[in-house]
Amino acid sequence: MREVVVTGIGLVTPLGVGNDINWKRLIGGHIGVNKITNFDVSDLPCKIAGQIPSKDNDQEGGLEIDDWIDQRELRRIDRFIAYGLIASQLAVKDSGWMPTDSKSLIRTGVLVGSGIGGLETIANTTEILNSRGARKVSPFFIPSALINLLSGHISIKFKFKGPNHSVVTACSTGAHSIGDAARIIIANEADVMVAGGSEAACCRIGMAGFSAAKALSTNYNDNPKEASRPWDKNRDGFVMGEGSGVLILEEKKHAINRGAKIYAQIKGYGMSGDAYHITAPSEDGDGGFRAMSAALKNSNLSLNEIDYINAHGTSTPLGDMIELKAIEKLFKNNLNNISISSTKSSTGHLLGAAGAVEAIFSILAINNQEVPPTNNLYNPDERAVGFDLVPIKSKKRKVKNILSNSFGFGGTNASLVIGEVD
Repeated sequence: MREVVVTGIGLVTPLGVGNDINWKRLIGGHIGVNKITNFDVSDLPCKIAGQIPSKDNDQEGGLEIDDWIDQRELRRIDRFIAYGLIASQLAVKDSGWMPTDSKSLIRTGVLVGSGIGGLETIANTTEILNSRGARKVSPFFIPSALINLLSGHISIKFKFKGPNHSVVTACSTGAHSIGDAARIIIANEADVMVAGGSEAACCRIGMAGFSAAKALSTNYNDNPKEASRPWDKNRDGFVMGEGSGVLILEEKKHAINRGAKIYAQIKGYGMSGDAYHITAPSEDGDGGFRAMSAALKNSNLSLNEIDYINAHGTSTPLGDMIELKAIEKLFKNNLNNISISSTKSSTGHLLGAAGAVEAIFSILAINNQEVPPTNNLYNPDERAVGFDLVPIKSKKRKVKNILSNSFGFGGTNASLVIGEVD
């Protein structure tokens, strides 16, 4: 059977641009959540978000977008495409996979998704249409907003002619993209896949929509770095984030034969549906339980072989405890050996990009034998007592295999098992 490994990673997150800066800041307890200043939030209940830092205020990790994308091109794409293109460039360079022969290009595909896509472009174009008329609508409006155009842009940039696909499953998008791309390689439909997710919904309409759904934190507008606090008694909703995570997945023998650097192996993938509610998970955690169970079964690993769980852990009063309930139901007596943390406490919730970014964080945990902390977890919920939730400080420990969870609106669930190469 064909096996799938990771040979390249690329990160654009509220912690910064680049793999090294992200890991350094993640492990150091840095939090990339700040007050929103680039659009009007005066009438919005939530006024904070995890946004990509600029070079102007972050010399070490900030984004200078002109260094990556030509200004003319930038005017033709939404920010979610821009972030995904930058993350893909980082990942491709990191992998060293830049073929020029026809066979290799045909055997390299792209599967990068988004939960919402070009929301900001849609909102801005609607305003132009209503105020200035149809003739002022850009001919690039549709292709700049369509979710699959990110995969299209990546394939065009690198001339990758293999399977070109896109996943849209809300906050599970990134994890589903990785799992589906791995299956394409296992099915021998490609040797290499660019996989991941990207999101840029931190805009006025995005913040207004999630605020109206009462999903966002509103108690920490004056202290934004304290807002994302998974499992803490004082959590009051999630914090919006944006960015992109992209991985290069490769058939194991293909990677070995070309002498590629191998970060980890995709060992298992599981999916499920809650069939319960459009925005809330089922109260018994059955959907998450079945996704995790399926991923473990697919991996052929036993419960006691999982060392770390990168939890969905959004910092919502309901969801956090439901996920822990599902984890407890699955792992039972094996929980004593498992560390669990939520990196959303550092980045906010990157929606469709979250699963990919968190999979990369998990891979880096394996490579560094250190698990990232759950920030702001000073007063754990009583129902969270007894779990190793890695509060406040990172933890050095053995990390051979990890489980990464992503759950989305509509009751869509994805779990990945990633580990050291066998």
